Amino acid sequence: MKTRLFLYSFVTALGGFLFGFDTAVINGALPFFSSHFNLDEGLQGFAVGSALFGCVVGAITIGRPGDKYGRRTMLIWMAILMFISAIGSGIAENFTMFVIYRIIGGLGVGGASVLSPMYISEISPAEYRGRFTITFQLAIVLGILFAFLSDYILIDTGANNWRWMFIAEGIPAIIFLVLLFFVSKSPRWLVKNNNFEEARKVLLQVNPKGEIENLLEEIKKSINTEVVDHFKYLFQKPYLKLIVIGVFVGMFNQFTGINVVMYYSSNIFISAGFSTGSALGQSVMVGLTNLIFTIVAMLLIDKIGRKFMLLFGAVGMSIFLALFSYFYISQIEGYILLIALLGFVACFAFSQGAVIWVLLAEMYPNNIRARGSSIASFSLWTFNTLTAFLFPIVASTFQGSNGIAYAFMFYTGMTILSYFFYKKYLIETKGKTLEEIEKHWNSVN
Repeated sequence: MKTRLFLYSFVTALGGFLFGFDTAVINGALPFFSSHFNLDEGLQGFAVGSALFGCVVGAITIGRPGDKYGRRTMLIWMAILMFISAIGSGIAENFTMFVIYRIIGGLGVGGASVLSPMYISEISPAEYRGRFTITFQLAIVLGILFAFLSDYILIDTGANNWRWMFIAEGIPAIIFLVLLFFVSKSPRWLVKNNNFEEARKVLLQVNPKGEIENLLEEIKKSINTEVVDHFKYLFQKPYLKLIVIGVFVGMFNQFTGINVVMYYSSNIFISAGFSTGSALGQSVMVGLTNLIFTIVAMLLIDKIGRKFMLLFGAVGMSIFLALFSYFYISQIEGYILLIALLGFVACFAFSQGAVIWVLLAEMYPNNIRARGSSIASFSLWTFNTLTAFLFPIVASTFQGSNGIAYAFMFYTGMTILSYFFYKKYLIETKGKTLEEIEKHWNSVN
């Protein structure tokens, strides 16, 4: 059982690796291509935000094609887009072409952020679903770490170092594309399309000891083709509440400030007194911390549950974000700032970083999973883009008044609010099949 499950999860999770690599590679490349294209703070934010704009569009538009053509088929197209972006960004001769290629990559990343965790959740048995879906987040973290490492390794390759940083992404993109042809289609998508025999075959491959016939019947009963085929039902009971919750989950995830750290940690460390080379080294430490605590979360999620991890993490993140803000505004420089930032990253990786994609992949019923997850991911990417674009502007505008500290104070307040939101509106889903989760949500609506 685990051989096929590991294979399918590993291959699909490579979409997360590219997600992490694509969004983090710009961190180390930013000082160099900004100099090459002579970018001010506003254009730097635009350069970072351009890929994220593509992610927004990719996330909101992928739901319908994912339902019509299948998760695997659309992931193949996402891999192609990311490969084109990697090469194109690296060889771009002007800033306009650079932005266009970054947007193309963003389309692929946004689509993969919806489809990859969804696919993994749809093939995984209930007792393993949490840890296997976290492989997507683990892959994101590894992608971020490899992006930081490759940026660090390529820093001394000359004036075109930033070009090689982007081109390096082409290698995992082509590997992802090839391996996807060895992955089966999602069993729940197959049932939606009345391909019951193939769905049964896939379920047996990933869970030969399970009660396949009972599960197949549950999946059949949970699907209403009228709801699947019409968008209007998303905004009616019993689905509307889940759509709204998903939008807020995406918003709170980004208002922790985690991606400001992932995109701008080098700039943050430089502003705190570190050299450029040292700042890139600190970013590698951020990536390592992210990886270690994602692995810890992977080992524990199916034991202690999603909701507990979210609440625990919200408390920890609030504390470390507040400490970072205090140290920065008090001009306490050096490694104490790094420790506070690493503490925040550790708490995020253990909680929201690990749980967010599991939650968005499993909280929606079969009828609306692709479209519901697409809307929630759209929210996440929209607020991601907003924070990425505004952060350098806020930081430079209020630099004399510690603009970076003010931004982190805002993230502290939003993370505190997220604790109360999660406590009130989320349910625990560990150990339940996707169909049982659907019944649970219906009982509380």
